[in-house]
Amino acid sequence: MTSPTPEHLDGRHRDTLRQIFEHPTSHNIEWHSVTSLLEAVGTVTVRHDGKLVVKLGNELEFLEPPVGKDIDDQMVIDLRRMLTGAGYDPR
Repeated sequence: MTSPTPEHLDGRHRDTLRQIFEHPTSHNIEWHSVTSLLEAVGTVTVRHDGKLVVKLGNELEFLEPPVGKDIDDQMVIDLRRMLTGAGYDPR
């Protein structure tokens, strides 16, 4: 179930989604944009240690905020897997 432009996502969320799936991998995807997207497509809870608990579809993922404002390559890979599994692959 792919959804190129999910209707319930606003333009910023769709832009973030496209950035996550870009090839080559974008190196300027902001953490704030990612958390906003995840809140729009799933359930996000902040734990006491600062990690995010993200429930997206049948998956439960624990994400650690990056040191800077942008996410790293490994998080992009993890997000692609999660979002694809939930039907949010814009390709």
